[in-house]
Amino acid sequence: MNASPPDPDLDAALLPLMLWLSPAFPVGSFAYSQGLEWAVENGDVHDARSLGGWLVDCLTFGAPRADAILFAESFRAAAAEDWTALIDANALAVALAGSAERRLETTAQGAAFVTAARAPWDCAPLRRLADEARVAYPAAVAAAAAGHGLPIEASLQAFVLAQVAAAVSAAVRLGPIGQTDGQKIQATLVPRIRALAREAASSTLADLGSCAFRADIGSMRHETQYSRLFRS
Repeated sequence: MNASPPDPDLDAALLPLMLWLSPAFPVGSFAYSQGLEWAVENGDVHDARSLGGWLVDCLTFGAPRADAILFAESFRAAAAEDWTALIDANALAVALAGSAERRLETTAQGAAFVTAARAPWDCAPLRRLADEARVAYPAAVAAAAAGHGLPIEASLQAFVLAQVAAAVSAAVRLGPIGQTDGQKIQATLVPRIRALAREAASSTLADLGSCAFRADIGSMRHETQYSRLFRS
């Protein structure tokens, strides 16, 4: 069977996205569990199957889906050099954070991303966001991707995958799964990540919505959890 010809747009996008969304990029993603620490403490997540189910629900109904839609809105605004729309999308992303820790997670990583990316990868959208008091992580990454002419769907795939990988890494460190199960879960979720990226790429703000109540409760309960390894 003949292989498909390479996509030059995708090839051009891969290396910057791999760098920006690598665990080595200094945004501190290792410090956050997205509420998973409470879910493990409470017994909601206790093995590979329960973690996989938790992540599927989040991708389908929760914050990762909302962040992907907000990423797409920010990307389109940045690509069009519509700075008012970019600032509005960023403000909405901050405002929609479902808990104090969720807001900390997105704004701390967003600010760190803008600072780290501007040194070697500066562009007009990042400069615009740098003036904001709070920067949401999806808006920051989207601004860099659009500012450097990367394709929106590939950028969304990489962004969502990085969120899943961070959650799986947190679960491995919390103990209910090992590294092999973590890799299996990520491989299983690849089709859902691609589907979410396609959906978000053609979305509007009218598509925003969330009903992953258990994950939201976990994020709130984590704020007063007695023993904590993560900041969220």
